[in-house]
Amino acid sequence: ANFSEEVVESFPSDISTGIYYGWACVGNGDVHKMVLSVGWNPFYKNIKKSVETHIIHTFKDDFYGEILSIVITGYIRSEKNFRSVEALILAIQEDIEEAKRQLDLPEHLKLKEDNFFHLPEGKSVNH
Repeated sequence: ANFSEEVVESFPSDISTGIYYGWACVGNGDVHKMVLSVGWNPFYKNIKKSVETHIIHTFKDDFYGEILSIVITGYIRSEKNFRSVEALILAIQEDIEEAKRQLDLPEHLKLKEDNFFHLPEGKSVNH
C-alpha cells in the first residue's frame, strides 16, 4: 500500500530512509503487523521520498480509496541498493521476519489495541 505524494510530504522531513515496522489498519478493519519502507524514489530522480506499506496479512479484496492508518514502532535497517532481485527478495523476507519478532514483544503488542485505530462510527479522518 503506497501513500500518496501528499501524505508522504506530511511526514516529518527528518525521518530517515530505511525499513520500519509497526501496525496498520485499513478503514475500521483489524489491526495487522506491517513493514514500512521510506526511501528515495528513482521515478522522481531521487528528490522525493516514497513511503510503501507492506501489511503482513492477505486481504480478499483490494482496498483502494480506504483510509490506511499506521503506527511506526521501530526501525530495522537503512535503505540500500541490491545487486539482484533475489537479494532484494531475501532482504524483504528477513525484514518481515524481524518485524514479526519485534511486534510480538509486549511493548509493541500493546500498541495494536490503541484507540488511534478505531474511528468513531460515521467519522472519516485523514491520517
